[in-house]
Amino acid sequence: MHDQHRHKQCIQKALAKANKLCTEKKLRLTPIREKVLELIWQSHKPIKAYDLLAQLSDKNHIEKPPTVYRALEFLLNNHLIHKIESCNAYIGCEFEHTEDTCQFLICDECEEVKEIKEAALRDMLFQTSENEGFTPHQTHVEIHGLCAHCAK
Repeated sequence: MHDQHRHKQCIQKALAKANKLCTEKKLRLTPIREKVLELIWQSHKPIKAYDLLAQLSDKNHIEKPPTVYRALEFLLNNHLIHKIESCNAYIGCEFEHTEDTCQFLICDECEEVKEIKEAALRDMLFQTSENEGFTPHQTHVEIHGLCAHCAK
């Protein structure tokens, strides 16, 4: 998970995706939504809402929590970010999603998160649910452990 890459490229790609989506759906990517998305994509580690709030505020202007939570809600609802429930924090969305199926590998040592898209896992979860007479609305799988780098 410690790939050598430039987060600036991740941010640019995420902003391009957000702008395209907003144009297609006639939504508005406000400056605060854009800034929150940029902050989330600065690394591949989950970031908490109050850490975002602190980064958005300075000595001349204190951002209010509802502003950040509204931006997060917009980004979540439009599949631009994900909430990592076990960390109560947010991470950028790496894939186009046509359904609410997310899978994450979370390193407990370095805290990096990698979103994966494993169709076999998704299919197994849906089949198991169906066998139990259960209809899932979303599957959100978080696998905690050590990445290859930290396991060394």
